[in-house]
Amino acid sequence: MSGFQAEKAVVLAQYEALSGATSEDVGGVLAARVAEAWDWRGVHPFNAQTGAAAVADTFWEPFLAAFSQVQRRQDIFFAGLNEMDGFKGVWVVSMGHLMGLFDAPWLGIRPTRKMAFLRYAEFNRVEDGRIVETAFFCDMPHLMTQAGQSPFPPATAQHLVQPGPISHDGLLFDDAPAAEGEATLAAINAMIGDLGTWGLGIPLEEELARTWHDDMIWWGPEGIGATYTIERYAKQHSGPFRDAFKERTKTGHLARLSEGHFGGFFGWPNFRAMHEGGFMGMPSSQGKPTEFRVVDIYLRRDDKLAENWVFIDMLHWMMGQGVDVLERLAKQQG
Repeated sequence: MSGFQAEKAVVLAQYEALSGATSEDVGGVLAARVAEAWDWRGVHPFNAQTGAAAVADTFWEPFLAAFSQVQRRQDIFFAGLNEMDGFKGVWVVSMGHLMGLFDAPWLGIRPTRKMAFLRYAEFNRVEDGRIVETAFFCDMPHLMTQAGQSPFPPATAQHLVQPGPISHDGLLFDDAPAAEGEATLAAINAMIGDLGTWGLGIPLEEELARTWHDDMIWWGPEGIGATYTIERYAKQHSGPFRDAFKERTKTGHLARLSEGHFGGFFGWPNFRAMHEGGFMGMPSSQGKPTEFRVVDIYLRRDDKLAENWVFIDMLHWMMGQGVDVLERLAKQQG
């Protein structure tokens, strides 16, 4: 589970090239290192795209037209073999913020002409020197809130511009020892095994303590927020979330990997569940399953999980509930 220098180099070169790209030339910049049939998945409203031209047209060109002086501020960077395909494909993971000056409207969000942070997590599968598959999650509601246009009622936890790991060692430009990655993946899988049951017959806090440190931090998406310690996580997110959803399907991931003390996964979707009402201020889904596209990035300390950065495609989930947040935002602005 080591030896990912070639794949990391491809992604880092792509990021360096993008740092100088403009809305006029970004399509060509992307094309230089991606496969012709590049399979790209983004959050709503970007969704699934194929090829550099489509990705540029859908995301990068409008984004770079709206944001100037963009910096990629990475907090976590690692690579690994994908457990979901039998440890064959190599994926490179990056997480942090795209920071820039929000100078023009984007997706109906009014510009602030101030610095703004777009939280992102990106998974890139690299094969034969090319990026062939990508999952790009960004926290659109988090940006809306920075611009004073929050689409959600007050969160159960805390809204923050989120920092990187407390260990300050999340950028694994050099390959980490294989044994450390294996230990991290084991800790993640143990947590998934417990979570998949949604109830081991023991109190929630005791269940969480099996795989999480007591001083865990759950860095949740806008609309839910961040929460600290098992006790507060149980009260401020995990407990209310379980109360709001029933008949949860098993967890499904397209990629799950680890390196060193870091690991993560994404699904498309991760799971489906019946909404009983109350989550994000929304009514019941009336027996219709709702689906969650999710990214989770983890930091392991010793044999348990210590921090978790979570990206949920909230706008997609709201669409499944019959609410088009971006359309509503446009109407509010006349």
